[in-house]
Amino acid sequence: MKFGQHLTAHVTPEWRTQYINYDDMKELLEKVPQHAPAQLGGTGSEEERQQKSTDLLHFVVQFEENFFTYCDRELTKVNTFFAEKLAEAQRKFAALRSELKAHKSRPEHADDRVHKMPWLADLVDKDVRKAKRRYRKIHDLKMAFSEFYLSLILLQNFQNLNFTGFRKILKKHDKILNTHSGTLWRQEKVETAPFHTSKEIEKLILDTENLYVSDLEGGNRGKAMQRLRVPPLNEPAPPSVFFLMGLFLGIFLVLLVVLILTGIFIGFPNNEWKIVTANGTVNGTQMDLIAEKKEIVDWRIVTRLYRGPFLLIIMLFLFAFNVHGWRAAGVNHVLIFELDPRNHLSQHHIMELAACMGVLWCISLLLFFYSDFLGISHYALPLIFSGLMLIFFINPFHVLCYDARKWVIKIMFRVITAPLHPVGFADFWLGDQFTSLTPAFLDIEYSVCFYIFEVPWVTKGIPHPSKMCTSNSNAIRPILAALPAWFRFAQCLRRYRDSKLAFPHLVNAGKYSMLFFVVLFSALNSMHVERYAEDFIGERPVFYMWVITAVVSSCYSFAWDIRMDWGFLDPNAKEHLFLRDGLIYPQLWYYYLAIVQDFILRFAWTISISVDELGLIHHELLLAFLATLELFRRFVWNFFRLENEHLNNCGEFRAVRDLGVSAMAAGRPIQKDSGVLVRMLEREDSEAVRGKAKFFSILSRFYFSAVLFIQFWTVLSTSTTQQCISDLSIR
Repeated sequence: MKFGQHLTAHVTPEWRTQYINYDDMKELLEKVPQHAPAQLGGTGSEEERQQKSTDLLHFVVQFEENFFTYCDRELTKVNTFFAEKLAEAQRKFAALRSELKAHKSRPEHADDRVHKMPWLADLVDKDVRKAKRRYRKIHDLKMAFSEFYLSLILLQNFQNLNFTGFRKILKKHDKILNTHSGTLWRQEKVETAPFHTSKEIEKLILDTENLYVSDLEGGNRGKAMQRLRVPPLNEPAPPSVFFLMGLFLGIFLVLLVVLILTGIFIGFPNNEWKIVTANGTVNGTQMDLIAEKKEIVDWRIVTRLYRGPFLLIIMLFLFAFNVHGWRAAGVNHVLIFELDPRNHLSQHHIMELAACMGVLWCISLLLFFYSDFLGISHYALPLIFSGLMLIFFINPFHVLCYDARKWVIKIMFRVITAPLHPVGFADFWLGDQFTSLTPAFLDIEYSVCFYIFEVPWVTKGIPHPSKMCTSNSNAIRPILAALPAWFRFAQCLRRYRDSKLAFPHLVNAGKYSMLFFVVLFSALNSMHVERYAEDFIGERPVFYMWVITAVVSSCYSFAWDIRMDWGFLDPNAKEHLFLRDGLIYPQLWYYYLAIVQDFILRFAWTISISVDELGLIHHELLLAFLATLELFRRFVWNFFRLENEHLNNCGEFRAVRDLGVSAMAAGRPIQKDSGVLVRMLEREDSEAVRGKAKFFSILSRFYFSAVLFIQFWTVLSTSTTQQCISDLSIR
């Protein structure tokens, strides 16, 4: 591998601009033969040869002057950045050492077995609570030291790569120009540069290792180094992962084809025995006659039972492609999500997991189709499959991606209890994913309701007359549909509370509050259709309210996607029209195509008006299609949202997680919020700007008070909703 490729593959992404600009310097050298005067020799006169020699010498002198000036700027850049990071590392090490010393000065010591005690012990034993707090303190110290150790390794890698880059490029300079000036410049400038001569990094690494071994691991150096181990950059996945990924993917694709052919040529199985009662006369005696007959399973029920898990599997597949794209482009998703750089799932692991789930999904559905031949209850199969997925997810044992599942469960808990915790990037990112999975959540709710009230085991084969599991009359489905938006709404309010910034947090909360009205009027419209199925669209006033709120919400969300989430439409952008100056992905058309598709898919719901309302496609099929489109939109959104966050980290040169000392005292990592810096700057703003911000804050509070009042009024009027629709309708 050439050094240019090696450098690109091993740089710390957030520090990319601070490395030697090797490719540009190499390009300058490769242009020398093209722009240099003609070489000596030929049939010209002595004066012509002398003139050529003079011109060539002048060109070389001029080129070397410009080239070494460029090298000097690059060297100054590297030295300055290294000095800043070294000073930062020394301050961090002093703080961590002081915290460790303060902790060791306390007489209590944590027992490693404490974390295995059941959580119920905290409620009844005060000593256990203290012991667990001490254990968490030690755990946080270990995490902080391991993250600090990683930052030292990255800085050491910065040293080595830059020195090698200067050595390689100056060697190439001497080879092309047939001179030794590059070697002399390297010996004079590079080999005496602070970034190369400093041994402070090696000393910090050694001191960190010794402290970790002696004070945190009780002298067990092997265990300590295993915890401190930094995985090689771009470490490839083991061959077993590729084998299993290919195996499950192949089986999934084959089963998918078999599933499609089975659905076309065999169709759905017969329903379970359905009891039909009728009045009749036998030998002159009036009595009930009981008849039994079979029916084909309602395909809509099957769709609702299997669609939710299928959407989750599709999202896993798309997320695997997201991770692959981020890694290929150098977007540090591990840092952005604050994952453990030593232990996290790669795109191959995620793809393997998605393919395995897909195989189980296909097998379950195939068994459903062939349940008549196998003599098994077909409605038990979706229940078994969903149970397997749930058991895998909540499995408490340290197997089957335990750390990844634990991380997801922790973030899910923080999302659900949003107002109670500071909100990090992973929290609101997962909340946004939930908003795209609303159809899947509704299908899961339907499955629970179906197996409680409508499954033939409960009804003895008699269909439930009210179809309560698909009706909006009980308000459960509308509330569930609004929950993802509520999670993000609550997160935005929490971020406003922590930062005191009306913009962007209250404005972002306004975007999600619009979804409450969309869900409300959509539910009222559906309830009207259930009661007055023969009415035309124009005879339903709530239909127009739904369309108006949906249009406003879609425009609001699209503008926020482009300007705030992706950072496009930057007025200061000079190189890329309607985008921003900093772009990571290689092709410019990616960005413009993403803007167009986001706009189109934000308004994909309009298809339901022209297609579903006119009865061209059944609602269940249309919902599956639109839900898949929304997952694809979110898949594209993920690429540019993390790119924007990565560029923010690059602007701060933040390459590792911030596990600070003050945060450890609280038992959790520091939640950095740019609002702190913004507030510091706002203190220097003019009185006019502060007055405008205060007015905007009051206006925002009034808006959210109105939203909460409308929601409260909606809850109170739920029992009379159908009467309200009847009054509003033009019969």
